[in-house]
Order: sequence, then structure tokens, then C-alpha cells
Amino acid sequence: MLHAEGPLLTVDVGERETTTTDVDDVLASFVGGRGVATKLAHDRIPFDADPFGPENSLFFTTGPLQMSTMSFTGRMNCTGLSPLTGGLLSSNAGGFLSRNFTGTGYAAVEITGESDDLVAVHVTDDGVEFEDVPELADATVGETGEYAADEHGFGDDQLAVAGPAGENRVRFAAIMTTEHRAFGRGGLGAVLGDKNVKYVAFAGDSAPDIDVDPVAMDVHREAATADDHPMKEAGTTSVTEYANHVGALPSYYFSELEFDGAADIGGEAVSEKKYKKGTCSQCAFACKLPTRDEETGLETEGPEYETVMAFGSNSGVDDVVSVMKSNDLCDELGMDTISCGDAVAAYLAANDEFGNSDLIHDLVEKIAYREGDGDLLAEGVHRFADDLDVEDWTVKGLEFAAHDGRTLNGQGLAFATSNRGADHMYAEFYSKEYPLVDKDEAVDPEGLDGKPPLIVEKENHNAVLDSGVVCKFSRDFMTEERLEALLDADYDDLQAMGARVVELERHFNNRRGFDRADDALPYDLPGFEDALSEYYEVRGWNDDGTVPDGRISGAASADD
Repeated sequence: MLHAEGPLLTVDVGERETTTTDVDDVLASFVGGRGVATKLAHDRIPFDADPFGPENSLFFTTGPLQMSTMSFTGRMNCTGLSPLTGGLLSSNAGGFLSRNFTGTGYAAVEITGESDDLVAVHVTDDGVEFEDVPELADATVGETGEYAADEHGFGDDQLAVAGPAGENRVRFAAIMTTEHRAFGRGGLGAVLGDKNVKYVAFAGDSAPDIDVDPVAMDVHREAATADDHPMKEAGTTSVTEYANHVGALPSYYFSELEFDGAADIGGEAVSEKKYKKGTCSQCAFACKLPTRDEETGLETEGPEYETVMAFGSNSGVDDVVSVMKSNDLCDELGMDTISCGDAVAAYLAANDEFGNSDLIHDLVEKIAYREGDGDLLAEGVHRFADDLDVEDWTVKGLEFAAHDGRTLNGQGLAFATSNRGADHMYAEFYSKEYPLVDKDEAVDPEGLDGKPPLIVEKENHNAVLDSGVVCKFSRDFMTEERLEALLDADYDDLQAMGARVVELERHFNNRRGFDRADDALPYDLPGFEDALSEYYEVRGWNDDGTVPDGRISGAASADD
């Protein structure tokens, strides 16, 4: 099986010490990316660790395919204990960081401990340097990038940054890279901020030499020539109007499933603001959305569909420029747009202020700095729902993405089973129910019959992609046969590896108290409990949602 190569670098920012560890056995078993990081986190983070504490760690990882020039490989993974959900969580970011990371020569970098002073960490193939940066306290992502460039010659594509939201421990703070790309979900930016790390820079020329199958060039060529693909023009916003048409677009803090102003914030509206092509490292598909509003001078990247939902339809906003500004504020301040938008939408619902763009933008800034009502909203919907007397629209404490499960029922079940919480990319089951896949792979969106095994298959498959690391938007190009060739393994063996990753996440969360009660939705789906039991049965888990004793080798953690 093809896998990432290199040692684990552990950076203790409290002691300002580094160590390297041979992890060849982990790499051989888990490929790279999310798989390797999950195994390392499972074995090295104590099960009873405080997400805001020195024993929590962040694991940055890439996969073997970052050694190729194939499209869909400009991504990397970060894994840690989430301050939003309280469980183990992996987040995936695009941009150009991944290949700068591989240049350091490390397969994985662990950031652990807590620094007394605000610090920048420079990880290169020559070693690690620590720099006190008190002048960067509460600096925006852009300001931090300017400092790193002026003082050290680092580009934005070499940085993993905690914005003001991360420093202020906003529970859905993101780690930002390449200015507008985010390790977004679950609050890992708050973990970096809690460790008093303003940014980590990666640089070097020591990437390992890994041979990747020539089929990579076939994928790359097809990505470059797929000119009629809707995502090339409008990114993920291309699905907005269709989701609205079928009644799967959350609106007015989830109280409705359609939005009259969808066309004003959807694919065509965003495309009209797009002024050039945007992409990730080595990717010819170029689905990113550099946008500009000539009237206001606002220039940003995006919004993508999930942001259009959270700050658009779910907040009662039908002005694409307003959504662009919300998106840009989140990027500059370092926050996940889905969780932040949903938190704001909940506040608007509680105060009958849907559509108030000025209030929305004010709240985004107040959340990042924990000022006024922003201090409450920074805790996330699950923690403040009772205070505002609104419904708790989360799973495991993670705010809902779009692709509403009340219409796309399999996606609803997938939101519940996801170890991350209400995250649409964990199983990405909505693609089968719209459908966005070939007819022979599509399923009826209504009902749950026959769907649990398919959800298990999709969760495992996505764990493989996240370990490779391969963008999920490669689905029209990445066949099972191509994945076998690229990772030099039988597809069934890859799926088994993906299943082990999902099971390690579940086992870690079980040890922190998660069980069937956490695999719940804020709405009813007919047959849900039977389908959930079937899902557990397919996985070989107990009916209470826990992994059976003895299934996880080396399951002891630092607190045992």
C-alpha cells in the first residue's frame, strides 16, 4: 500500500522542545492524512484530556499523493480534540500548504503543550525555531501573513494561522491557510490559539521521493479538460438553486426548507462576482471562487454553497454582497463559516432580525473578539440554545451544514452517524440523493431502507480519500480502479482501512462518553432508530453505539 513517508515531529510549545519518532508502522497501516493522524491522536491524546489544555495535540498530516502533480491533491489534514464537540475531529483544508508541508520531510507534525507567551513556530527541514510575537496579539489572518512575509519571507501558502477568534478560544475558530482556506469545522483554530501559537510555518526542500502510478496524469488531464463541469464556473454554489427547488435548503434558522431569494445568492449571482480562476496546489480543475464587488471594492474568495446557506438563506439574507462580506470577515478573523453563520442565524431567530446584514456583520466581529453578545455566541449553538430559547440545531455539538436531511433522508442519518457531528462531507451521502452522481449510483431521497450499508461504504471511502489525500470533488474522475492503482492496494483492503479509521474515532469518543444517545437528530425521520441499529450492525458495533471491547488493538491511552 502506497503511504506517506518520514518521521513524526513533536513540537512541545510549552517546553520549546522537539522530538522525532519513527512511525513507519502507522504509515504502512493508515496511508497518511486523516488515517495516520487519527491513529496518532487516538494513541497519544489522553481520553480524558481537556480540549483547552496542554495534553491536547494537533496533528498536521498529508498523504502520499501530495508527492504527485495530480489534480485534486492540494489538500491536507489536521486532527485534534474538538473544543466544540468534545470528540476527536479531523478537518481538511485546500490551498497550497500541503506541498510546503511535505517539503519539511516530516510525515506528521504534532503541536502539543501550551506556551506562556504568544509564539510563532517555524518548521523547516533544517529544524524548528520558536519566535515570541507579542505584537501579533489579535492580529487578523491577513496582518499575520504580512508579518510573516516581511520578517521571514514566508508566503501565506506556508502558514497555518490562528486568527483573533482562535486566540479568544471561539469554539468554532478555524486554522487558516493561504488566506482564505480553512481547517474549518470543529474549532481546531481555538486549540491552536489556546496553545498560544499564532502561526506555524512550514518550509523546506526535503519532500520524500514517492512513485505514483501514471494514472495520475489521466485524472489530471480529464480535470483540465472538463470545461462544461458546473463546479468550474460556480464552485459548490452551483447546487444552490437545485437544493432550493427540491426543498433541501435550510432557511430562517432551519424553520423552512426553501428560500425565495435563492437565485440572488446562488450560483449565477456568485459567478457574476467571480473575476478570475482560483485553484489549489497542482489542481487543473480550478473550482475556487475569487470574487469582487466593484461597487464596494470588497474582494474575497467565495462564498461556497455552505456559506451561502449559513449567512444567506438561514439568516434570511438575499444579498450576495452581504454574504461575501460575512465570508470575508470569517476568513480574516479565523472562523468556520457554517458554525458562525448558524450561530448568527440562531441569534437572528431569537430577536426577530432575519435579513439584518449590518447586525450580522457586527455579530461576526463581536464573536471573534468575544465582545457583548458575541461572547455567548462564541460558545456554539449547543451551549447557548437554551439561553436564547432556540432549538439546538446540532449533532454532537457541531452545527448543521446544508443539504437538509428532512428532504434527503439518508443524509439525515449520515449527519447522525458522523463521528464529527452534523458535517456533510463525512459521508457526503447527499450526492446520491439529489443526485450528483451517475444514475446507477443514485438512491431515492425519501426513506432509510437499504441506506445504512451505503452510508458505511461512503464513510469508509471518504476516510480513504482523506488519508490519500484526495479532494472529494474528484468523484467524477476517481474510480475505484484508479484509487487502487494510485494507492497500490486492493479496493476492499482500502475500504477496510477506512473502516479502521472510523472505528478509531468512534472508540476514542466512546471513551469520552459518547454513545447512541449522541447519534441523534433535532427532527424525526421515519424508521430512524431501526436504521441506526442496522448501521451499528453493519459496522459490527454494539447496539448502544459503542465499539466492542477488544476491537481496537493498542487501545490504552495516556490516562490508563
